[in-house]
Amino acid sequence: MALDDFFESEVLIAVLATAVVMSPKGRKFLRRGAVLGLAGALTAGDALSTFGRGVAKGAQETVKATAASVKETVEEGRRERREDAEDAEIEAEDEAS
Repeated sequence: MALDDFFESEVLIAVLATAVVMSPKGRKFLRRGAVLGLAGALTAGDALSTFGRGVAKGAQETVKATAASVKETVEEGRRERREDAEDAEIEAEDEAS
């Protein structure tokens, strides 16, 4: 190999990777990075799942509240319709007498 061959990017990367893997400090650094990276990924996943559960719970509560409001509105409309019918019946009886 010529001296120029040692300065190619592929050769430099291979030499650096070999030096890091063979070095105790390099292995310690890689191990620590892998552990911290995995811990960060697990923490982020936990945060996302907690957020998702909160969103789902909020959506369920919103649906329940909306359903209750719709039910209340329907019942109110039925009561008003009954009252109107009763008022019309009373007026008809008054006119008949």
